[in-house]
Amino acid sequence: MLKIENLHAEIGGKEILKGLSLELGAGEVHAIMGPNGAGKSTLSYVLGGRPGYEVTAGSVTFKGEDLLAMDPHERAAAGFFLGFQYPVEIPGVSNVQFLREALNSQRRERGEQPLTGGEFLKLAKEKAALLKLDMEMLKRPVNVGFSGGEKKRNEMVQMGILDPMLAVLDETDSGLDIDALKVVGEGINAIMRKPEKAVLLITHYQRLLDYVKPDHVHILAAGRIVKSGGPELALQLEEEGYDEVMAA
Repeated sequence: MLKIENLHAEIGGKEILKGLSLELGAGEVHAIMGPNGAGKSTLSYVLGGRPGYEVTAGSVTFKGEDLLAMDPHERAAAGFFLGFQYPVEIPGVSNVQFLREALNSQRRERGEQPLTGGEFLKLAKEKAALLKLDMEMLKRPVNVGFSGGEKKRNEMVQMGILDPMLAVLDETDSGLDIDALKVVGEGINAIMRKPEKAVLLITHYQRLLDYVKPDHVHILAAGRIVKSGGPELALQLEEEGYDEVMAA
Protein backbone atom coordinates (compact mmCIF):
# COMPACT_ATOMS: atom_id res chain seq x y z
CA MET A 1 0.00 0.00 0.00
CA LEU A 2 2.62 2.55 1.15
CA LYS A 3 6.37 2.09 0.87
CA ILE A 4 8.82 4.72 2.13
CA GLU A 5 12.49 4.13 1.40
CA ASN A 6 15.42 6.15 2.76
CA LEU A 7 13.37 9.35 2.87
CA HIS A 8 15.27 12.58 3.50
CA ALA A 9 13.40 15.88 3.75
CA GLU A 10 14.13 19.40 4.87
CA ILE A 11 12.37 22.71 5.45
CA GLY A 12 14.11 26.04 5.24
CA GLY A 13 17.43 24.28 4.62
CA LYS A 14 17.18 22.25 7.84
CA GLU A 15 17.08 18.49 7.40
CA ILE A 16 14.30 16.89 9.48
CA LEU A 17 13.86 13.40 7.99
CA LYS A 18 17.17 11.58 7.77
CA GLY A 19 16.73 8.25 6.02
CA LEU A 20 13.28 7.14 7.13
CA SER A 21 12.02 3.80 5.82
CA LEU A 22 8.60 2.29 6.50
CA GLU A 23 6.16 -0.04 4.75
CA LEU A 24 2.41 -0.40 5.32
CA GLY A 25 0.39 -3.24 3.88
CA ALA A 26 -3.33 -3.26 3.11
CA GLY A 27 -5.42 -4.07 6.18
CA GLU A 28 -2.76 -2.81 8.58
CA VAL A 29 -2.74 -0.10 11.24
CA HIS A 30 0.69 1.32 12.10
CA ALA A 31 1.37 3.77 14.91
CA ILE A 32 4.33 6.16 14.99
CA MET A 33 5.38 7.55 18.35
CA GLY A 34 8.34 9.70 19.25
CA PRO A 35 9.60 12.68 21.22
CA ASN A 36 8.93 16.28 20.21
CA GLY A 37 10.99 17.39 17.22
CA ALA A 38 11.54 13.84 15.99
CA GLY A 39 9.96 14.53 12.58
CA LYS A 40 6.49 13.00 13.03
CA SER A 41 4.48 15.94 11.67
CA THR A 42 7.11 16.57 8.98
CA LEU A 43 6.53 13.02 7.75
CA SER A 44 2.78 13.65 7.48
CA TYR A 45 3.33 16.96 5.66
CA VAL A 46 5.75 15.40 3.17
CA LEU A 47 3.32 12.56 2.45
CA GLY A 48 0.48 15.06 2.00
CA GLY A 49 2.52 17.32 -0.30
CA ARG A 50 2.57 20.44 1.86
CA PRO A 51 4.50 23.32 0.20
CA GLY A 52 7.85 24.24 1.75
CA TYR A 53 8.91 20.69 2.56
CA GLU A 54 11.60 19.53 0.16
CA VAL A 55 12.44 15.86 -0.37
CA THR A 56 16.19 15.60 -0.98
CA ALA A 57 16.53 11.81 -1.24
CA GLY A 58 14.54 8.60 -1.11
CA SER A 59 11.20 7.50 -2.52
CA VAL A 60 7.56 7.02 -1.55
CA THR A 61 5.23 4.73 -3.49
CA PHE A 62 1.47 4.51 -2.88
CA LYS A 63 -0.34 1.58 -4.49
CA GLY A 64 2.73 1.16 -6.71
CA GLU A 65 2.72 4.78 -7.93
CA ASP A 66 5.23 7.54 -7.17
CA LEU A 67 3.43 9.55 -4.49
CA LEU A 68 5.98 12.36 -4.52
CA ALA A 69 5.35 13.01 -8.23
CA MET A 70 1.67 13.76 -7.55
CA ASP A 71 0.16 17.13 -6.67
CA PRO A 72 -1.77 17.17 -3.37
CA HIS A 73 -5.16 16.96 -5.11
CA GLU A 74 -3.94 13.99 -7.14
CA ARG A 75 -2.84 12.22 -3.96
CA ALA A 76 -6.29 12.80 -2.48
CA ALA A 77 -8.04 11.49 -5.59
CA ALA A 78 -5.81 8.41 -5.50
CA GLY A 79 -7.16 7.63 -2.02
CA PHE A 80 -4.79 9.45 0.35
CA PHE A 81 -6.23 11.30 3.37
CA LEU A 82 -4.28 13.48 5.79
CA GLY A 83 -5.79 14.30 9.18
CA PHE A 84 -4.31 17.46 10.67
CA GLN A 85 -3.18 18.01 14.24
CA TYR A 86 -4.95 21.38 14.12
CA PRO A 87 -7.85 21.32 11.59
CA VAL A 88 -8.19 24.68 9.88
CA GLU A 89 -11.20 26.98 9.99
CA ILE A 90 -12.76 28.21 6.73
CA PRO A 91 -15.10 31.14 7.44
CA GLY A 92 -17.92 31.64 4.96
CA VAL A 93 -17.86 28.08 3.61
CA SER A 94 -20.34 25.58 5.04
CA ASN A 95 -19.26 22.05 5.88
CA VAL A 96 -21.86 20.63 3.50
CA GLN A 97 -20.69 22.84 0.64
CA PHE A 98 -17.03 22.11 1.34
CA LEU A 99 -17.43 18.35 1.64
CA ARG A 100 -19.68 17.92 -1.37
CA GLU A 101 -17.26 19.87 -3.56
CA ALA A 102 -14.27 17.95 -2.17
CA LEU A 103 -15.91 14.58 -2.79
CA ASN A 104 -17.18 15.41 -6.26
CA SER A 105 -13.81 16.90 -7.26
CA GLN A 106 -12.17 13.60 -6.34
CA ARG A 107 -14.85 11.62 -8.16
CA ARG A 108 -14.36 13.69 -11.32
CA GLU A 109 -10.58 13.18 -11.07
CA ARG A 110 -11.20 9.41 -11.02
CA GLY A 111 -13.65 9.58 -13.94
CA GLU A 112 -16.69 8.94 -11.72
CA GLN A 113 -20.05 10.72 -11.78
CA PRO A 114 -20.56 13.44 -9.11
CA LEU A 115 -23.14 12.76 -6.42
CA THR A 116 -26.42 14.65 -6.58
CA GLY A 117 -27.43 16.87 -3.68
CA GLY A 118 -29.77 14.20 -2.33
CA GLU A 119 -27.19 11.42 -2.64
CA PHE A 120 -24.58 13.52 -0.88
CA LEU A 121 -26.87 14.51 2.02
CA LYS A 122 -27.76 10.85 2.62
CA LEU A 123 -24.06 9.97 2.79
CA ALA A 124 -23.26 12.96 5.03
CA LYS A 125 -26.02 12.06 7.49
CA GLU A 126 -24.77 8.48 7.70
CA LYS A 127 -21.17 9.51 8.44
CA ALA A 128 -22.18 12.31 10.85
CA ALA A 129 -24.26 9.81 12.85
CA LEU A 130 -21.26 7.49 13.00
CA LEU A 131 -19.25 10.24 14.72
CA LYS A 132 -22.22 11.52 16.76
CA LEU A 133 -21.99 14.90 15.09
CA ASP A 134 -25.23 16.84 14.76
CA MET A 135 -26.17 17.49 11.13
CA GLU A 136 -26.79 21.13 12.06
CA MET A 137 -23.03 21.46 12.60
CA LEU A 138 -22.45 20.43 9.00
CA LYS A 139 -24.42 23.47 7.91
CA ARG A 140 -22.06 25.80 9.81
CA PRO A 141 -18.81 27.24 8.38
CA VAL A 142 -15.99 24.68 8.41
CA ASN A 143 -14.70 24.33 12.00
CA VAL A 144 -15.64 27.92 12.90
CA GLY A 145 -16.60 28.08 16.58
CA PHE A 146 -16.03 24.33 17.00
CA SER A 147 -14.35 22.97 20.12
CA GLY A 148 -11.18 20.90 19.71
CA GLY A 149 -13.15 17.68 20.00
CA GLU A 150 -15.78 18.85 17.51
CA LYS A 151 -13.08 19.74 14.98
CA LYS A 152 -11.59 16.26 15.25
CA ARG A 153 -14.97 14.56 14.94
CA ASN A 154 -15.78 16.78 11.96
CA GLU A 155 -12.51 15.75 10.36
CA MET A 156 -13.40 12.08 10.84
CA VAL A 157 -16.76 12.77 9.15
CA GLN A 158 -14.75 14.22 6.25
CA MET A 159 -12.68 11.03 6.17
CA GLY A 160 -15.82 8.90 6.15
CA ILE A 161 -17.32 10.84 3.25
CA LEU A 162 -14.13 10.82 1.17
CA ASP A 163 -13.57 7.11 1.94
CA PRO A 164 -9.78 6.98 1.42
CA MET A 165 -7.61 3.90 0.97
CA LEU A 166 -4.87 5.28 3.24
CA ALA A 167 -5.31 7.65 6.18
CA VAL A 168 -2.37 9.40 7.82
CA LEU A 169 -3.71 10.85 11.08
CA ASP A 170 -1.42 13.36 12.79
CA GLU A 171 -2.21 13.46 16.53
CA THR A 172 -5.93 12.97 16.04
CA ASP A 173 -6.21 12.39 19.80
CA SER A 174 -4.93 15.91 20.56
CA GLY A 175 -7.53 17.98 22.42
CA LEU A 176 -10.00 15.13 22.90
CA ASP A 177 -11.67 14.34 26.22
CA ILE A 178 -12.37 10.73 27.20
CA ASP A 179 -15.80 10.54 25.57
CA ALA A 180 -14.70 12.21 22.32
CA LEU A 181 -11.63 9.98 22.17
CA LYS A 182 -13.83 6.88 22.27
CA VAL A 183 -16.16 8.25 19.56
CA VAL A 184 -13.25 9.20 17.30
CA GLY A 185 -11.51 5.86 17.88
CA GLU A 186 -14.66 3.92 17.05
CA GLY A 187 -15.16 6.13 13.98
CA ILE A 188 -11.66 5.37 12.70
CA ASN A 189 -12.29 1.66 13.17
CA ALA A 190 -15.64 1.77 11.37
CA ILE A 191 -14.28 3.75 8.42
CA MET A 192 -10.75 2.39 8.01
CA ARG A 193 -10.45 -1.09 9.59
CA LYS A 194 -11.03 -2.92 6.33
CA PRO A 195 -8.87 -5.45 4.45
CA GLU A 196 -8.24 -3.08 1.54
CA LYS A 197 -7.33 -0.01 3.63
CA ALA A 198 -4.42 1.11 5.82
CA VAL A 199 -3.89 3.65 8.61
CA LEU A 200 -0.81 5.45 9.88
CA LEU A 201 -1.47 6.95 13.32
CA ILE A 202 0.94 9.58 14.60
CA THR A 203 0.54 10.03 18.33
CA HIS A 204 2.32 10.88 21.56
CA TYR A 205 0.17 8.71 23.79
CA GLN A 206 -1.08 5.18 24.24
CA ARG A 207 -4.68 6.25 24.90
CA LEU A 208 -5.86 6.36 21.27
CA LEU A 209 -4.31 2.93 20.74
CA ASP A 210 -6.68 1.52 23.37
CA TYR A 211 -9.45 2.06 20.80
CA VAL A 212 -7.61 1.75 17.49
CA LYS A 213 -5.45 -1.32 18.01
CA PRO A 214 -2.24 -1.08 15.97
CA ASP A 215 -0.63 -4.04 14.25
CA HIS A 216 2.78 -2.36 14.41
CA VAL A 217 4.28 0.43 16.54
CA HIS A 218 7.36 2.41 15.51
CA ILE A 219 9.53 4.89 17.38
CA LEU A 220 10.63 7.87 15.30
CA ALA A 221 13.61 9.77 16.67
CA ALA A 222 16.03 12.20 15.02
CA GLY A 223 14.37 11.79 11.65
CA ARG A 224 14.31 8.03 11.29
CA ILE A 225 12.63 4.89 12.63
CA VAL A 226 14.86 3.61 15.42
CA LYS A 227 12.73 0.79 16.84
CA SER A 228 9.66 -1.21 15.78
CA GLY A 229 7.47 -3.72 17.53
CA GLY A 230 3.93 -4.78 18.26
CA PRO A 231 1.26 -3.06 20.39
CA GLU A 232 3.24 -3.86 23.51
CA LEU A 233 5.89 -1.32 22.45
CA ALA A 234 3.42 1.53 22.98
CA LEU A 235 2.64 0.25 26.48
CA GLN A 236 6.34 0.03 27.24
CA LEU A 237 6.85 3.63 26.09
CA GLU A 238 3.99 4.76 28.32
CA GLU A 239 5.56 3.07 31.34
CA GLU A 240 9.26 3.73 30.77
CA GLY A 241 9.59 6.73 28.44
CA TYR A 242 11.50 7.15 25.19
CA ASP A 243 15.04 7.37 26.53
CA GLU A 244 14.91 4.11 28.42
CA VAL A 245 13.14 2.14 25.69
CA MET A 246 15.46 3.37 22.94
CA ALA A 247 18.52 2.63 25.04
CA ALA A 248 17.45 -0.99 25.59
